[in-house]
Amino acid sequence: MKSIFFKTLAFCFLALSLWSCKKDETQTVSVVGTAGTLTASTTALNLVQANGAQTAVTLSYPLATSSGYVVPVNTTLQFALKGTNFAAPKEIVVTTKTYAPTVTEINNMILALGGKIGVAAQVEVRLKSGAAVNDLTYSNIITLSATPYLASAWIYVPGNYQGWNPATADSLVSLTSNGIYIGIIKFDGSNFKITPEKKWDVAYGDAGGGAISTSGGDIASGVAGLKQVTVNLTAKTIKIEDTKVWAVIGDATPGKWDTDTDMKFINDGKGTWKVTTNLTAGSIKFRQDHKWDVNLGGSGGNLTAGGADIAVAAAGNYTITLDVTGSKYTLVKN
Repeated sequence: MKSIFFKTLAFCFLALSLWSCKKDETQTVSVVGTAGTLTASTTALNLVQANGAQTAVTLSYPLATSSGYVVPVNTTLQFALKGTNFAAPKEIVVTTKTYAPTVTEINNMILALGGKIGVAAQVEVRLKSGAAVNDLTYSNIITLSATPYLASAWIYVPGNYQGWNPATADSLVSLTSNGIYIGIIKFDGSNFKITPEKKWDVAYGDAGGGAISTSGGDIASGVAGLKQVTVNLTAKTIKIEDTKVWAVIGDATPGKWDTDTDMKFINDGKGTWKVTTNLTAGSIKFRQDHKWDVNLGGSGGNLTAGGADIAVAAAGNYTITLDVTGSKYTLVKN
């Protein structure tokens, strides 16, 4: 009898143990939904600066989901120039089912991604969904077409080099109005300040350690010459660096082949150099830093490194412009 009782008891313990093991092995898992379909209200965007506050496009999509054991999941829109395979995308984490950036926001994004002002660009957009880097899914890709415009903002640099007059001072430009302003100015070795407008109502001066403030003193330009000035009005910082001048030289210039006629960098966001001077019939070339190490020549408005002398057909007063980035020049008789 005892034997039967103990056998029965052992069987019960064994059954209980097996049931307990089975219960332990039952786990609740998280199931993360895949990225859904991305749609756009339009794919041909008309970017006009006057419409900067208007909606450029509306993107619609489902938000990321998880079921079972719920884990945090993100829904992210990725933007990248077509052909870059999203190597360095602009990412925006979204919490609603639509995203409607303004004309200004899209314009600035294209420029930040590497798009060129006035040049048609294609931007790819996709949805990234997931809970971790090893558990991501992506939606379909939509291609947006748009031509970014010059969305510039300026600040001004009155100083001793021009008579401390904000109304006629040279400027620094921010191509995307992001608070960072850059320009190239020829200083006389003395001081200057920064004004947001062409008047003295607000002026930034030297606060020490590369910082500027409205209570700071005059900013020293350093040794006389051409300087690249970078001002970050958001961080309230300034950086002053030496830079190289472009000039024209040739038997048609006042200095012939012996003395350069320096050009002025135009702080308009287009990256051009300009000078107005008297020329005689003959030829000219462009060169950097008064040396032949880097020089440009050519014809018909096009330039190549070390190219041929540029012909000047007749004497007169000319305005000469140089676009180093685009390898272009103009020679206009006034």
